[in-house]
Amino acid sequence: MAEKGEWRGRLEKPASAATLGPEVLPPVLTLLEVARYLRVHPSTIYRLLKSNQLPGFKVGSDWRFNLEEIDKFRFRIGETT
Repeated sequence: MAEKGEWRGRLEKPASAATLGPEVLPPVLTLLEVARYLRVHPSTIYRLLKSNQLPGFKVGSDWRFNLEEIDKFRFRIGETT
């Protein structure tokens, strides 16, 4: 059984908060990286993509996300809450 805050399955252990800054992240993120960055489950990312709320693009069958666009999304969502 996983303890509180522990990642299960194929997901890697999340990066510490110190490594999540834009100076460390690449300009284009994978789905798992953006899920960690936004601190949500990957299924939430798929749901947001399906409803056209999250900006992303496909490379083959894999989703990719522009960090600048994700930050704009974060600020836009933050203004409505």
